[in-house]
Amino acid sequence: MADTSYLDWPFFEPRHRELAAALEAWCGEHLHGAHGDDVDAECRALVRQLGEGGWLRHAVPANAGDAIDTRAICLLRETLARHSGLADFAFAMQGLGSGAISLHGTPAQRDRYLSRVARGEAIAAFALSEPEAGSDVAAMQCTARAEGDHYVLDGEKTWISNGGIADFYVVFARTGEAPGSRGLSAFIVDAGTPGFEIAERIEVIAPHPLARLRFTRCRVPATQRVGTAGEGFKVAMRTLDVFRTSVAAAALGFARRALDEAMHRASTRRMFNGVLGDFQLTQAKLAQMATMVDSAALLTYRAAWLRDQGRSVTREAAMAKMTATENAQQVIDAAVQLWGGLGVVSEQPVERLYREIRALRIYEGATEVQQLIIGRDLLRQWGAGAVP
Repeated sequence: MADTSYLDWPFFEPRHRELAAALEAWCGEHLHGAHGDDVDAECRALVRQLGEGGWLRHAVPANAGDAIDTRAICLLRETLARHSGLADFAFAMQGLGSGAISLHGTPAQRDRYLSRVARGEAIAAFALSEPEAGSDVAAMQCTARAEGDHYVLDGEKTWISNGGIADFYVVFARTGEAPGSRGLSAFIVDAGTPGFEIAERIEVIAPHPLARLRFTRCRVPATQRVGTAGEGFKVAMRTLDVFRTSVAAAALGFARRALDEAMHRASTRRMFNGVLGDFQLTQAKLAQMATMVDSAALLTYRAAWLRDQGRSVTREAAMAKMTATENAQQVIDAAVQLWGGLGVVSEQPVERLYREIRALRIYEGATEVQQLIIGRDLLRQWGAGAVP
């Protein structure tokens, strides 16, 4: 049984505790951990269920200027991830994929897209990465050339979640107002737009919709640009800033499930006239796992709380994302070890968690990138005379 005592921490308000309890009950009724044979269809179904359940409204603000409750998003992602990695993915991508519109969209763009996303009637995607531009966004090569009252997009995007099933994509391209990251803009490209195609579907170890996109003289109305021309980098970073802390929360959900599975195994696996948990080695391992879970939770909800207070959380979010994902990898690996041979049987909970956690140490900024962010922020504050 999952430990929810952390909800009593001062980071949370009564509404957060009520939200977590309501979602836990909903997950128990609607979610199962194993993926079906058709991941695309299952993901579409999950988006519809999350919309019908009212959960997506927490990631998609109803009105311009509405604040996003970072703690609520983190609690939602942690709970969903503990039950189903694909459900967490479906929830997160609706928020991330439409986040640029929520933050910078025109009233017409918000009216056209956001209500459908919040109801689960339209699937969103965030198209930033390219074959030669992942962590280094300034190396982006996809271009958008102004041509009358349209922009013409040419280039490729890759590792795009919801690629192949999304109804629209927020695509970042070089418009050339300035060199490097200062000359990028964001555009909404509807699926089926002439000149836009799914070039390749990508299969990964934890199945979810993923694709490489290609744009060949793809004409997009200028009214589909999100934000000011040349400020696409700011649009992308503001969007990622909202959801980066929630990646830590998803990793935390995976880790909590792994600890639950390890506790079940330790207390029920009969051996040598006792159970696995009788051995001091097992107790030591469980202690390490529990400590890693709590340390990740403290960093995660500190960052979420600070952001909800209006504070900049560049360093805190990076610490949370780095620690939660790295700790979850270790906790899950330990759970697999405690389950022994059953731990590597396909679709066993700990085996599934082992596959699901790996990508979180890479996407939305790999661990090494988070280390750079933290180190540079420390040096910047030190140089400014501030105490880290």
